[in-house]
Amino acid sequence: MEDVLAVYAWPYDPARPVVCMDEKPYQLLADTRDPLPARPGHDACQDSEYIRCGRSSIFVWVEPLRGWRRVQALSRRTRTDWAGQVRQLLSVDYPDAEAVVLVMDNLNTHGIASLCEAFEPQEAFALAQRLEIHHTPKHGSWLNIAEIELSALTRQCLDRRISDLDILNTELSAWQNATNTDQRQVNCPPTARPGCRRPGPDGSKVVTSMTITLLPPSSPEPALPTTTVRENTGTAPRLISGEVPAHQVRGGCSLAVLLRGRAPWRRHSRRHLSTTRSLDRERNDQESPHGPLHGNQHR
Repeated sequence: MEDVLAVYAWPYDPARPVVCMDEKPYQLLADTRDPLPARPGHDACQDSEYIRCGRSSIFVWVEPLRGWRRVQALSRRTRTDWAGQVRQLLSVDYPDAEAVVLVMDNLNTHGIASLCEAFEPQEAFALAQRLEIHHTPKHGSWLNIAEIELSALTRQCLDRRISDLDILNTELSAWQNATNTDQRQVNCPPTARPGCRRPGPDGSKVVTSMTITLLPPSSPEPALPTTTVRENTGTAPRLISGEVPAHQVRGGCSLAVLLRGRAPWRRHSRRHLSTTRSLDRERNDQESPHGPLHGNQHR
């Protein structure tokens, strides 16, 4: 986590731009009936039924400090597709960059092995040499700034049904050009905390921090209380005294005693039924004039 935060704290360097990448699935849908447009006094109406026209995967590449992003939808999400996107990033978007610092999640297709599978060894090696990959931690993909762009894209461009992949890419290109014109950036200012330093591209030390909420230490296990409970033997109920575990005490009686009275919510619990049989066995041993019984003499 701190590795990704340290990368975000680096100063802007055109020779080593920091680019965040993410992707999301998108379902192509068509209307079964033409929607009714809005008119005075009435909102637009759309039928709840729709036609599935396939699925696609939207790739988002964003450079937060520069305010640049590129969005493209493909029909599949394979290693070859991701490798093609990386080649376009390095050859078309950043041809003069010394290296691209790439922040992304740990998806199975996001790795150097995808380049080796899609291209010849020489080209794959050349592309890999210009990549510096920083993966977000497991269950920590929210650190990826590209997810912010995907959220804005979903609300501003994908809030309606789109049935064709070409139409989807046309809409994505329009949103991309408008957003790049506005130069919308993402600012992640670091705060000082000792003990977390990482050299930036120019060799300077960058200090980052994160907030951690510590839970109070758990309280020690309570002692076993001496509790008087009521046992239902089937005849006249009588009181017994003894040490009953605190987690079994419920309203003055233990679960074993409740089971003796055939509590419906735990009637078929083998563990507690065996506890009940043990209580019966001890009572019979105490009341038997011939002493304790053994083996198969228990009934």
